[in-house]
Amino acid sequence: MPDGTLLYARVWRPLTPEPVPAILEFLPDRLTGRTAARDGRRHPWYAAHGYASVRVDARGHGDSEGVPGEPYGAAEPADGVAVIDWLAAQPWCDGRVGMIGSSGGGFGSLRIAALAPGPLQAVVTVCGTDDRYDNDVHYLGGSVLAVDTHAWAAATLALTCRPPDPLHVGDAWRDMWLGRLEAVEPPLHTWLAHQTRDTYWRRGSVREDYGAIDAAVLAVGGWHDPYRDTVLRLVEHLPADRVRGIIGPWSHPDPDQGPPGPASGFLRETLRWWDQHLKGVDTGVMREPLLRAHVSDSHPPATAHGTLPGRWVGEPAWPSPHVTTVSYGLQGPAVLVRSPQHTGVDAGRFVPLGNDADLPPDQREEDARSACFEFAVGEETWVLGRPRVRLRVTSEVARGQVVARLCDVAPDGSSTLVTRGALNLSARLGRDRAVPWEPGATQEVALELNGVGHAFRPGHRIRLAVSSAYWPWIWPQPESRAGFTLDPAGSFLELPVRGRAADLAFSDLAASDSAFSDSSFSAPSFSDPSLSGIPVSGVAVSGVASANPALPDGAAEMPEPALPLGVDRGVAADGWSPVTLDEPRPERLVVRDVAKGEWRLEVDPRYGGTRVYPDGLECTEDVRETYTIDEQDPLSARTRSDWSIRLHRPDLAWDTTVRTRSEISCDGSDFHTSNEVICTEGGEVVFHRTWEKRIPRTAG
Repeated sequence: MPDGTLLYARVWRPLTPEPVPAILEFLPDRLTGRTAARDGRRHPWYAAHGYASVRVDARGHGDSEGVPGEPYGAAEPADGVAVIDWLAAQPWCDGRVGMIGSSGGGFGSLRIAALAPGPLQAVVTVCGTDDRYDNDVHYLGGSVLAVDTHAWAAATLALTCRPPDPLHVGDAWRDMWLGRLEAVEPPLHTWLAHQTRDTYWRRGSVREDYGAIDAAVLAVGGWHDPYRDTVLRLVEHLPADRVRGIIGPWSHPDPDQGPPGPASGFLRETLRWWDQHLKGVDTGVMREPLLRAHVSDSHPPATAHGTLPGRWVGEPAWPSPHVTTVSYGLQGPAVLVRSPQHTGVDAGRFVPLGNDADLPPDQREEDARSACFEFAVGEETWVLGRPRVRLRVTSEVARGQVVARLCDVAPDGSSTLVTRGALNLSARLGRDRAVPWEPGATQEVALELNGVGHAFRPGHRIRLAVSSAYWPWIWPQPESRAGFTLDPAGSFLELPVRGRAADLAFSDLAASDSAFSDSSFSAPSFSDPSLSGIPVSGVAVSGVASANPALPDGAAEMPEPALPLGVDRGVAADGWSPVTLDEPRPERLVVRDVAKGEWRLEVDPRYGGTRVYPDGLECTEDVRETYTIDEQDPLSARTRSDWSIRLHRPDLAWDTTVRTRSEISCDGSDFHTSNEVICTEGGEVVFHRTWEKRIPRTAG
């Protein structure tokens, strides 16, 4: 770096004397550990297709020097620009650079692209966000996201405290580690201190100035991922000759990894993007629809799905000329919405990773704790985009919240969650301010639900469920027990309905495994660096050949060849494991104390277990999250997250652990936070610090 700091990197290069474009993945994680398996699938594949593929640990993370910067500060993007300039100047690089990133890497690639470094020509952002305040893991509709503001802050604290690896940095590892630990601060303090969209959040959000991005952007997301609305905004606001979007039925992992399916040929799709924008090869990608989206069919509720039936549609612009807003007026007398505080225990995971208990189960119990309005489905109705709800509300208290869920109710009564949204009533005039409600006043409020592609089947019912609580997603307002009165007169559900006339050729065939196969395809040899493209044949999608320009190219649907890294899962060589493998904890366990009226959600996010890497590193992680609330008391809300990380090299007699505890509780005026970090080397404590802090509830 310009200040002399060394960043740890790994470079995969094709066996050719000619300079080639470079593809960069830059993120605050450990390339020799946590991301190694994914790196082993992704980067050699790009090198085999004529690119120098580069993975870099950010400053103060993994095996890089320095101390970690503030998560949304300017230091990390500035380092990214310096890395891009360094790559472009290498003799094996032709001066053209692309960036790819998933999740945090996807966020970072957009922020770096907004700095417009000259060599950066193309970006692929997967499950990334353009809005760090209202489309990330911190706030939703102006309300504190209890579930992930806390969980991700606790994860960030634990992961930041991991030591460098002596195999890669030598004897300096201990001094590097202690330097990091002395600099660490729980990010929870900062995130809770900024409860409106102020300068802190705006400086980390590219939606403040889309025009700053010069690179061509391929934005990829999934309807079960919380960041899918970023894809819709990017295709709306970036120039059409520099952006394309894809939204599938997927959750947070890359589209070729994990359910729900159908899986996508993600690497092949990105290769077409790189070839187009880094090599100048006309791959046809810019002649395809601006947005390709999967519209899922009605399906029973389940906490996990293998493959969801549906069809792909192509939109030439966004907002789409194929989509029309259809307004449904709410009916009935005024109703008092006073939900129990545990409403939301069946919300599912905020950032689903494809685990067995990630997605929302049947919503009938949640619906019973809400005010519900239903509309019969006479003919198949395709919803594509962000539904909107306008409600006429009377509140007797100054602070509260509204949560709206859109459900698909089958003839048997089962209720499948389609999408949802929330609004902190103090944010009704904008996320950048907190304006208390005048008690007793009646106002119209509007909230957008998250984007979705869903087809309601004839004979089903569209259900709008409105609640005043949604724990543990939404931290309850101090006075939220009072609820609010909803007047259906003047209240509306507005659905973005996509006309089917534009896609008559699709027929009503659901996508099947056979529809996403190509018998003529053979996987490229990874020993042949001359390969620069993927053969494409007439793959059928929803019964129609891919020659239909409204459909995604067949190459986007074929599963990827993988190069397994050889990471073993099990127990460390000395038998150490914090989890008894033959008696794993439930992923999500709801415990109700009937006498006390207390509800507790215990979560094992499945980060845990032991991974043994080919170079001998043993990594064992154990994580447990707990969310507790009294069904009648919003001030009883409390959360706790416990992490344990062991990094062990038996061959070097190197054995370190990081243990963290993070807790939040509240009263009417403040959040109370408690964080603790204990680090050991060889069983001896080398670092121990606790933080206790009160943070005023200015809007949360």
